[in-house]
Amino acid sequence: MNTIVFEDSQVIQLAPITTSKPAYATGCASYRLIDLLGTISSDIVGVVRPFLANIQQQDYPELAATLDTAQPWTLLVNARLVPSIENMRQLKQLVADTKSDSPQQQGTAIFTTDKQLIAATVPTVNFADAKSLSLAAIESATANTQESVDENSDWRLFNFPHDVIVQNLETFKDNLQHRIQVGHYNESEFGVYLGEDVKIGPHVVFDTSAGPVVLDSNVQVGPFCFFRGPVYVGPHSKISEHASIKDDVAIGHTCKIGGEVEGVVIEAYSNKQHHGFLGHAYLGSWINLGAGTCNSDLKNTYGTVNMTYGDQKVSTGSQFIGCVMGDYSKTAINTSIFTGKTIGVGSMVYGFATTNVPPFVNYGRVFGQLGGVPAEVIISTQKRMFGRRNREQTDHDIQLIHDMYQMTANDRPSDLSNDPIDL
Repeated sequence: MNTIVFEDSQVIQLAPITTSKPAYATGCASYRLIDLLGTISSDIVGVVRPFLANIQQQDYPELAATLDTAQPWTLLVNARLVPSIENMRQLKQLVADTKSDSPQQQGTAIFTTDKQLIAATVPTVNFADAKSLSLAAIESATANTQESVDENSDWRLFNFPHDVIVQNLETFKDNLQHRIQVGHYNESEFGVYLGEDVKIGPHVVFDTSAGPVVLDSNVQVGPFCFFRGPVYVGPHSKISEHASIKDDVAIGHTCKIGGEVEGVVIEAYSNKQHHGFLGHAYLGSWINLGAGTCNSDLKNTYGTVNMTYGDQKVSTGSQFIGCVMGDYSKTAINTSIFTGKTIGVGSMVYGFATTNVPPFVNYGRVFGQLGGVPAEVIISTQKRMFGRRNREQTDHDIQLIHDMYQMTANDRPSDLSNDPIDL
């Protein structure tokens, strides 16, 4: 069966997480949707926003360019689907029902109560007249399917950035148990699973009473660290000495992490190497937090955290929500980020982040300074960062930064100066 993983019109609500990457590449509870879809189908096509097409081709070469017309059925999956084992179970059941002798040859489409397409199975021939695989072609292909509405919220989607933090907590144990079952790990002690060539310093303590700790291949752990599961640390990541990593922390590959970290998703190539608290937060890729950076994840009133997205105020339904940081953002030493704040891609934060930070901004509001960060600055910084990780900067990487800068122009104050902030 073919699979199309597609971005719908709601994907822009996930900014700054999806400003720089397809929604299916969002990490949560140690998996990305694109990782789990490979367990269902080997023929996956990605339908993304046009400015991401080249990056998709570059970063996900395993994806197919076209549908295999020899496959009678095509599975459609919303790219905002939470990468959970429960969602995968439901997708597999949808596929199994389609392959059965069911008379519903027009296929089945599952929608949310407000008509957002979650997933569907349709005959591949429905795409025969499509000039290209697009969201419009998908809507046309599902026009005559048997509709089913998910009234019980059995399917989980990311609707807003904070949903990644919430779903990380809710799906972590199942996801990590699945990873242990299908992976190649050695159980070094009860509940502690190690990949190949893991190096652990002396006096490291593991508390696995609430869930396992998984350290993937080539992870290095410094002395005097504390882990309280469930925790996942991706390949080639380093945990600094005296770090405290606990309670639903998912760290991507090639990260450097120190200090106190709790209930956090950290994507690949990001660094929080020094002391400071990071709680119930999402960090994108290529982020660096200066020493002493802390975020708040609890209001002084102990009430539910509300997030502001543009001119929309949204209740998270959670008492603990920290910050959401887009790719390539940075903080200076001793930066403090207030509860429930978002920091846009390519921004640099100094002092206190008491409000949301727009993309491509030098944010030193506590010092009375707010300036712009030109795309060229992020491009040169990216080249230096890539060089430190033996990764080549391509024309597609550079073009993506230019595209993001132009796309987010309306998110920044119009009177920003591009003069560097001297702090």
